[in-house]
Amino acid sequence: MADRLKGKRAIVTAAAAGIGRACAIAFAREGATVIATDINEAGIAGLTKEGIAEVAKLDVRNTADVNAFAKRIGKVDILLNAAGFVHHGTILDCSEEDFDFSFDLNVKSMHRTIRAFLPDMLAGGGGSIVNISSCAALRPPANRYVYSSSKAAVSLLTRAVALDFITKGIRCNSICPGTVETPSMLDRAAAQGPQGKEMFVSRQKMGRLGTADEIASMAVYLGSDESAFTTGVDLVVDGGYML
Repeated sequence: MADRLKGKRAIVTAAAAGIGRACAIAFAREGATVIATDINEAGIAGLTKEGIAEVAKLDVRNTADVNAFAKRIGKVDILLNAAGFVHHGTILDCSEEDFDFSFDLNVKSMHRTIRAFLPDMLAGGGGSIVNISSCAALRPPANRYVYSSSKAAVSLLTRAVALDFITKGIRCNSICPGTVETPSMLDRAAAQGPQGKEMFVSRQKMGRLGTADEIASMAVYLGSDESAFTTGVDLVVDGGYML
């Protein structure tokens, strides 16, 4: 299929790499007008060659910046929140600073963007909000204390928004990936030593890592009118991790 998102405007956060980047490109290929954002300006600089209409620096941890950006952009049909951070360790390894940073980036950033873009989405008749969560929200792996906690919050945030605006044209869903091969995941694997990547692969029952493009395919579905009857759910794309 092609042009599944034709005529739609989309915002994608954390589009410099990984899942966010793949989603931005997939949206553009399906006909959406995409504004790709990230704090990493160098990372998003080349995205216009991939059909992205506009790239913009955006710090989703800065409320004033998010509000000003939303005011400038106006109505969008799709908001995809992909910003996140994976902290490694148990509760004993998690300082208050680690906890606050994880929840600020993984959860409060979505609060900021949704709150900023939602009024114009409502005024324009509705839209689709897609939050990148994690299977860790549903079944935490070892040594992912604050990451799992924050992603669980994303799942409930998603359902709360979906419920509150279900009669007003707003759909809000989350995607829960399993282990996906991205630059940040490979960095985490390398930090675990020579067998780090194999350790990540071993917890995937398919025997391989997922790809960012596979997650982007689900995001396209959620952004499109094909998913018009889908809201308030965690859609698992995990290669059997949850089995």
